[in-house]
Amino acid sequence: MEPKKENTKKDILKKLFFSTLYLSTFTFGGGYVIVSLLKNKFVDELHWIDETEMMDLVAIAQSSPGAIAVNGAIVVGYKLAGFSGVLCAILGAVLPPLIILTLVSYCYAAFRANFVIQAMLKGMRAGVGAVIISVVYDMGSSVVKSKDILLLVIMAASFLANYFFNVNVIYIILLTAAIGAVRTIYREHRREKTA
Repeated sequence: MEPKKENTKKDILKKLFFSTLYLSTFTFGGGYVIVSLLKNKFVDELHWIDETEMMDLVAIAQSSPGAIAVNGAIVVGYKLAGFSGVLCAILGAVLPPLIILTLVSYCYAAFRANFVIQAMLKGMRAGVGAVIISVVYDMGSSVVKSKDILLLVIMAASFLANYFFNVNVIYIILLTAAIGAVRTIYREHRREKTA
């Protein structure tokens, strides 16, 4: 699903920059929180990306080194507007934390001792937990709705391996990527045989 044709590239870049700037400014709790907000903005509100593509982009962002918020902005920016989209998305995602952290570092001693700020941060932790649960539900429910047995088994096995057996998530990502590659190659091979 591409952005509507009446949107010029300049309009898309402007919307992309201000969307990532807004999301990055008002998102607390790290990268997994921003995944849900990116989905809400670009899938549900703007309809520039469909839900399956968004899940693929999030998988790429998670498996790449670096912060998931920036990686997510990069893959969405590239999907929507190529290299210039990447630059706009990175700038929008990085500017707010850079400015906020610079200001906070000057006032760190006062913030650390302030009861009100400590109480606010504790309250935000509960909100972050709720947003992460929402992300897991959104992504998991789309896998369940697909009724693809292999995807359901992979999802359950990944959870069990990480949660109960403490398998490093890197190994899980590499294994699931390999399974996905083998499955895609197998499907393409079958499609060529039937064509």
